[in-house]
Amino acid sequence: MRKQQLDFLRHQLVPAMQQIPADAKGEWGVLNGQQMMEHFIDAIRMASGKLVLPKITPTPQLNRLKAFLLSDIPFKQNTKNPMMSEQPAPMRLGSKAEAIIILQHELDYFFTLFEANTSLTTENAFFGTLTFEENVHLLHKHALHHLKQFKAIA
Repeated sequence: MRKQQLDFLRHQLVPAMQQIPADAKGEWGVLNGQQMMEHFIDAIRMASGKLVLPKITPTPQLNRLKAFLLSDIPFKQNTKNPMMSEQPAPMRLGSKAEAIIILQHELDYFFTLFEANTSLTTENAFFGTLTFEENVHLLHKHALHHLKQFKAIA
């Protein structure tokens, strides 16, 4: 795990998300700004084990997908998530401000959980069993994908 990824998630992600308007249209995809934040909250909850989704990757493909996950190759624009429909899910939260508060809370929970149990692993529907370091790498890669989608970073 790179210290810069950890620092980014701890200190830069939420301020970058705050710059995205709730109704912003991304450069690709169907989610608006708030829907993307709610989607990312789910990603953090999966990383902390709060959200357990059915595994969709067949076991023989896990090694190839995990190698991609741990690489520096970014997610492609318009990467299809087989768990999401072509129509975005309705917003679950009342405002972007509420989404930001919950996003920060879930990040704090994620870090606290793994600090208390450094050998903990969690299950990811796409990438299988992940350690703290692997989850940090995934969350960082996923965050950069969406921040670029909404022009919150170059």
